[in-house]
Amino acid sequence: MLLRITGLIALALVLSDCATIVKGTTQSISIKTPPIDGAKCTLVNTEGTWFLTSPGSVVVHKTKNDLHVDCVKDGYENASTTIAPEFKTTTLGNVIAGGLVGVAVDAASGANYEYPPVYELPMTPTAPPAVTQPAPDNSDHQPTS
Repeated sequence: MLLRITGLIALALVLSDCATIVKGTTQSISIKTPPIDGAKCTLVNTEGTWFLTSPGSVVVHKTKNDLHVDCVKDGYENASTTIAPEFKTTTLGNVIAGGLVGVAVDAASGANYEYPPVYELPMTPTAPPAVTQPAPDNSDHQPTS
């Protein structure tokens, strides 16, 4: 009887971290910066910092915390955004398959959250420098001969 219970507990533990096993603790995210390419982007969450050149993709660690994105390119205003992760219902299968242990494993690993796979962060061109024109000479000055 004890062997059977131990086997069931082991099976529950293996099946319980469903999102961790099925979806993993990392994911790829692509950043686009319309209307231009070539922006240098930095992505940061509580699990790390990643870099890419737009349009581009990088593999980040999933977490329940926001992903902060900053992009820079000469001739454009710096662009920043915060991407909130979305809770994935894969974790709910843990209640059936393995109980609260699997839910805890997925929550701790961040596997039950995902960021959108593609995100567009528009960049705005900076205003060209103002060109100063010399003031017109409106004097009644007549050339002498």
